[in-house]
Amino acid sequence: MDERSRRNAYARFSADRADKQRPHMTGNEENARFVLVSGERALIELTGCEHFKALHDRNETIALGGDPGNAVFLGNDAVGPIYGVSAPIPEGEGFPRIKAIDMRSIATQGLLTDDQLALVGTGKSLTSWHARHRFCANCGAPTEPSQGGWRRDCDSCKTQHFPRVDPVVIMLAVDGDRALLARGANFIPGMYSALAGFIEPGETIEDAVRRELFEEAGIRTAQVRYHSSQPWPFPSSLMIGCMAHAETTELNIDTDEIADAAWFTREEIKTMLAFEDPAGRMIPPPSAIAHQLIASFMENEAILPD
Repeated sequence: MDERSRRNAYARFSADRADKQRPHMTGNEENARFVLVSGERALIELTGCEHFKALHDRNETIALGGDPGNAVFLGNDAVGPIYGVSAPIPEGEGFPRIKAIDMRSIATQGLLTDDQLALVGTGKSLTSWHARHRFCANCGAPTEPSQGGWRRDCDSCKTQHFPRVDPVVIMLAVDGDRALLARGANFIPGMYSALAGFIEPGETIEDAVRRELFEEAGIRTAQVRYHSSQPWPFPSSLMIGCMAHAETTELNIDTDEIADAAWFTREEIKTMLAFEDPAGRMIPPPSAIAHQLIASFMENEAILPD
């Protein structure tokens, strides 16, 4: 199972998270390096090599508008501590080698090594969390970061706030040689993917898979098996990939959320993977867990019974 998860983008975090060190990390260490995040973008440097560079030293970080004192400690590697910090998009011609690139594009185009992409994703999740939790949800007073950025404290009511992750199930329903793919209302033209939805309070993963498939596509499912997971930093979800064995196959689509859904054979999906579908249909890129679910189906992995 772990090997399948490691195929997913953002999932190869190789640094030591070093949680015991968090209270003592300040961002002022000489060997500190930083990933710089600006909204949905990361500031990465052209290197002339296959991959760009996402880690910047302290002087570069300050020059680019990042504040090391406001950084979140991500962990240590063999060189030293690594932090995540917000920074503005560079303007003018002062930084010709620095590019602010959308993180989805970074993953899709393979612009960073797997470990640096995971660091950028973690930095994005944490800096976004800090931006959204500047005030206490309990009393409304301002909060302050602590524990190396892994907690925010309210001095007024003494509540401690911790980063949260929203669990999402993403599932591929299978009926023998066919898989259910759907188009969300906001998908790019031609894109078909696996169905997905947030896990609700009181649900198991399996319950959520069955509910979402029934609510969105009108089908009943029996056996559900875990496939892999993927951190998804938009803003901070954990995608829990599953395969589901369909008991019924007649579709009743929720048109408020789904533009289209259909059962596709392996042969049809093969043309979609190769961008040769006559109708211009395609599936998500390899950076998305949906692609890995579909690839497992195409490879006939023994995840569900026939």
